[in-house]
Amino acid sequence: MKRIQKFFIMLTVFGIILSEFSSHSAYGLTVKEEEELSRQVMSVVFKYYELVEDPIVVEYVNTIGNQLVSYLPERLFNYHFYVVKTDSYNAFATPAGHIFINSGLFLAMEQEEELAGILAHEIAHVYCRHISQAIERSKKIGMATLAGMAAGVLLGAATGEAEAGEALAKGSMAAGQSAQLAYSRENEIQSDQLGLAYMTKAGYSGEGLLKILKKIRSKQWFGSDVVPTYLTTHPAVEDRIAYIGTWLAAQSEKSGPKSKVNNDNFERVHTLLLTRYGDQDTAFANLEAAVSAHPEDPQAHYQYGLILAQMGRRDEAIRHIKMALEKRAFDPYILNDLGRIYYLDGQYQKAISILESVYSIKPDYSECLLYLGRTQMELGQFKAATDYFRQLIEKHPGYKEGFYFLGQSSGKEGNLADAHYFLGIYYIKKRDGKSAVMHFKRALKYTNDADRRQEIEKILAKLDKATSGKKK
Repeated sequence: MKRIQKFFIMLTVFGIILSEFSSHSAYGLTVKEEEELSRQVMSVVFKYYELVEDPIVVEYVNTIGNQLVSYLPERLFNYHFYVVKTDSYNAFATPAGHIFINSGLFLAMEQEEELAGILAHEIAHVYCRHISQAIERSKKIGMATLAGMAAGVLLGAATGEAEAGEALAKGSMAAGQSAQLAYSRENEIQSDQLGLAYMTKAGYSGEGLLKILKKIRSKQWFGSDVVPTYLTTHPAVEDRIAYIGTWLAAQSEKSGPKSKVNNDNFERVHTLLLTRYGDQDTAFANLEAAVSAHPEDPQAHYQYGLILAQMGRRDEAIRHIKMALEKRAFDPYILNDLGRIYYLDGQYQKAISILESVYSIKPDYSECLLYLGRTQMELGQFKAATDYFRQLIEKHPGYKEGFYFLGQSSGKEGNLADAHYFLGIYYIKKRDGKSAVMHFKRALKYTNDADRRQEIEKILAKLDKATSGKKK
């Protein structure tokens, strides 16, 4: 019942959102309207869906996505990329350039080419404004029904809960018409054509898109209860596979094989998703089997060590991480995880020693800076901690935990002005306006800097306006 209640809450929200545009003779959206709709949709997404907010994952996916976006002929929107924490196979785009990929689909990938292929396809949908066109095509249905359909399609896409999404569509009498908001065969082929062009300009071969489509298609043979939502929101998969295969064959005849993309960053993020955000029992069983089958493989020991650490079995985790380091002694990422596990185990002097060696190799690595700062805090070295946290937010301003710990270390140093200021920024990034206001008001009490006071007053005015708008 709770699940169904959530869907009907969403139905109401979408009804309000879409009703704003009902005064138009047609429901196609201008760019400005699409951006406003996007803001409303994203507030719902942030409220109801669990996103993977790990800065390393977010930064990587946005780097790949924005690299592809840079090859668009023109950019009507600012593009943002997200990972939804769910096992189902899907990727989707909302109005105005917000693109989502489910963690389950990411974990099914083996190469960066596959990720680039899916992102390029979704970017093309946004660029062609297929979502706005779908709303235009649906104008004869009626706004209440359209709202239910939109909610059902988006909810099913994000969560993979096709049964509940179908219930919502039926509840709004949209069961027989929901296909009108799904992409058409022509939409899909056009997005593949453009997506492949973006990929090749960015240095990818295009083979990754074909590979991941075949993986998605293969899931449908396991039974109707696990048919990927992607196949319902992105139809004509057989036609797409045939088209992409033909395109790749033609490209191969023209220019020969492409150079391979370096997959190091992909493998690191894939490992992180698997061991921190995947199904723990499944990951443990698979990684334990991998170590048993390949006892000489350092990557197998590394991944197994990470899942052991996630399960709290730190002594075993340290042993396997060290086995990985026997063959990859200067790998900064493996060293960093060893230092992180020492920190989590309360072995702070060992953690500092390892993390400082990582810092000497990769001084910009975000997680190293975070755990160096946290370890220094545990050792009572608050000034040193503050220095590392400042480096973290300067080099990685999207790493919101950096603002939290900078606020904490500043407070430990007795600098209450900075403590409340940085905590205020942290809570803005967490979309917790109430806590942000509290900390900014406290920061004003302690802040003597005129520029800082002016900045805080502007932030408070903006937060107050946003709160007033919600009450209305």
